[in-house]
Amino acid sequence: PTGSFKARGLAMAVSKAKALGLTKLAIPSAGNAATALSIYAARAGMEAHIFMPQDAPTFNRKTCQLAGAEVTLVDGLITDAGKIVAERKADEGWFDVSTLKEPYRVEGKKTMGLELAEQFNWELPDAIVYPTGGGTGIVGMWKGFEELEAIGWIDGKRPRMISVQAAGCAPIVKAWQEGRTEADPWENAQTTVAGLRVPQAVGDFLILDAIYQSGGAAVAVTDDEIRKEMGTLAAYEGILACPEGAATIAGIR
Repeated sequence: PTGSFKARGLAMAVSKAKALGLTKLAIPSAGNAATALSIYAARAGMEAHIFMPQDAPTFNRKTCQLAGAEVTLVDGLITDAGKIVAERKADEGWFDVSTLKEPYRVEGKKTMGLELAEQFNWELPDAIVYPTGGGTGIVGMWKGFEELEAIGWIDGKRPRMISVQAAGCAPIVKAWQEGRTEADPWENAQTTVAGLRVPQAVGDFLILDAIYQSGGAAVAVTDDEIRKEMGTLAAYEGILACPEGAATIAGIR
């Protein structure tokens, strides 16, 4: 409904926030999560306070404003936007719906794993390739698979989880290559793919844990490779993919 790949997580987070009586939500975002939050908060009659980098995609900024959200552009990266939310939320009465700062976005992203299991008739694919900024999708799907196995709907065979990041901002890839369980912040993050420009994922250890447990991998691809695969998906599949989605095709190659 929002044109954003963050819709699954934010739909769940906003619904639960509404049920729990919250009225003001705040988020740091590279663009897509901001769009999703703004639209769902508008539908729920809640305030949305958005903090995004100045160079975030114009589409995302305009969709937030269209939905009536209060948008603040930040001179810096998503991590800088996150610091502002953290510093001001107590005084302003905002609830922080940042990645992994509340439990329900992961539950929303988990539904990707549930749908894959259902659509593959309860026998999961060999591998799942996923574009990784904050990494909520990998964390959510892995949680979903654990729960499906616990209730006996799937067996112990799980997909290899493969994380794809932009070469100009690849903290998970670097940590995996070095065999580490946590990732260092990526210095001077540079990529035109806004959703992948996350210098430090809050759930880095959870992402890496899913990769290690599944025998997966992490791979970095260039912005040029990503742009090329946007054309491939459009020309051969009739899919207008966002750059983050197209990064997976580059990752597969």
